[in-house]
Amino acid sequence: MRVVILFGSEMGTAEAAAECVADELAATYDVSVHDMTDFDIDELDAGDFHVVICSTYGDGELPTGAEPFFDALEARKPDLTGLNFAVFGLGDSVYGDTFNRGGEIAAELLAARGAAQIGAHGRHDASSEIRVQDMVRDWAKALPIPSPAALAS
Repeated sequence: MRVVILFGSEMGTAEAAAECVADELAATYDVSVHDMTDFDIDELDAGDFHVVICSTYGDGELPTGAEPFFDALEARKPDLTGLNFAVFGLGDSVYGDTFNRGGEIAAELLAARGAAQIGAHGRHDASSEIRVQDMVRDWAKALPIPSPAALAS
């Protein structure tokens, strides 16, 4: 199974988190990392497992780098039935109701097209003492991705 990691970032933190997830999963899976700015929605494949790592920008919006991907998703409305994904969001709780909203929007838009979110929705808080790299690695270890061996049997 291939794991496709897509990140949407404003300041680079989501990209760094995506690289941590790739490092964590590379021993077991064929992993690729893509900036959502450069990833065409036609490349979404139900045979792959998708990991979306998305920051929150402004007043609880998607980061600029994720907007073209999700705009295309809304405009072209592909059927993503059978596609499984997990989401790790980045935000800061000082922003109250909009905390981690970018990741939530990403999950909502994918689910609206028929994709299924699996595993815990990761939410990092920049105001916490926990480093994003540590939290995202632990989150990635716990993802319920079928192992290649399990798929072969």
